[in-house]
Amino acid sequence: MKVGVIGTGTMGKNHVRIYSELKEIAEVYAFDIDGEKAKRLKEYGVIICNSLEELLERVDAVSICVSTKYHLEVAKRAIEKDVHSLIEKPIALNVREGEELVNLLEDKGLIVGIGHIERFNPIVEEIEKIIESPLYVEIKRHNPASARITDSTIVEDLMIHDIDIVFNVLYKSISGDYELYSAGNNDLCKVLIELNSSIVSLSASRKASKKIRAIYIEEEEFTIEGDFMNQEIYVYRKPGKYGIENERYTQENIIEKVLVNKVEPLKEELKTFIACVKKGEEFPITPVQALNNLKICEEIRRLNGIL
Repeated sequence: MKVGVIGTGTMGKNHVRIYSELKEIAEVYAFDIDGEKAKRLKEYGVIICNSLEELLERVDAVSICVSTKYHLEVAKRAIEKDVHSLIEKPIALNVREGEELVNLLEDKGLIVGIGHIERFNPIVEEIEKIIESPLYVEIKRHNPASARITDSTIVEDLMIHDIDIVFNVLYKSISGDYELYSAGNNDLCKVLIELNSSIVSLSASRKASKKIRAIYIEEEEFTIEGDFMNQEIYVYRKPGKYGIENERYTQENIIEKVLVNKVEPLKEELKTFIACVKKGEEFPITPVQALNNLKICEEIRRLNGIL
């Protein structure tokens, strides 16, 4: 299979690196409007194209890693050429453009996925196996400031990962039955979500001095703590025994460390995309799911007055 990468910034470079390592890939092509930036990737044995049209003519599938404001424009060109596409998140700059993109895909028969990379973090799959009926979920995603993201608020940049996990993994049977409360600005955001009898708390920041990627889930009989970066999960079972010893309360806890097969999420994402293209199967994160994620992002921004 021949694949291309459009946009060779930080994320695009990683796509090129991984594609060059996959045995299923015969040739990797790359294009960037900044030709010099693209040429720096020659160490990976990629073929540099002089135009977007040249790349789309030569590949079976493509990763779209351009700035969000160009997602619709570039995706349109790929769809017109019947090229299967993996579009980096978010699906588009806004809901209107996302809806246009989804409409373009109707009856096309193309495999088009959206790169919500955290769905391929192995702790997400393991947590999905463990959960039964979450009562409370808290996810923190805090970052030091980054000069890389210039066209997205904190909601589309970071919090969207956790919106995707909440609505498509933890509470995937919920459809529209939720209430949102939020406060924030372009770089800090806190959200509370009521889903039936559950409460979800999401926080994201681009002002932190410490990078945090943590999830905490309480159920009736156990509590889960997960670390997205270290790919670790601990399950705390309710104590079987309480007591008082030397005038201090004591309790016996059962703590389980879940065995997690640690992997590079982006590599798993790209391997899955290539497998879906070869088999003609739908990518796990569909354009419709990604559009719904973006709709929730816009709802949060509206509550915060940052549209």
